Amino acid sequence: MKLSDGFDARRLRPKGQSNWRFRFGAAFAALLAMCGVLLAMAGAASLLGRPPALGELNASPLGSAIILAVGLFVLYIGVWLWRRCRRRSRQSRELNMSPHLMKKHD
Repeated sequence: MKLSDGFDARRLRPKGQSNWRFRFGAAFAALLAMCGVLLAMAGAASLLGRPPALGELNASPLGSAIILAVGLFVLYIGVWLWRRCRRRSRQSRELNMSPHLMKKHD
């Protein structure tokens, strides 16, 4: 295959900025998800009749249900943030080509 004289393949991939902020964001999101799992497990354990894991905070069934709901919400936020950071960190690696030049995958 013959290459033209002025062709440089490195120009197709832009020199993007470092993605350390996305890595820190993904790590923070993973910590949020882990805390959400732990809170949800503590709330579920209290609802199922096990000794309360958080002391007086979830000694009543209403408190346990609130801890479970907060844990599931924190888990959801952590997973959403982690997926968003991963998507954005991989987005900058795409080629700088016009969409009509790419193959159609139907």
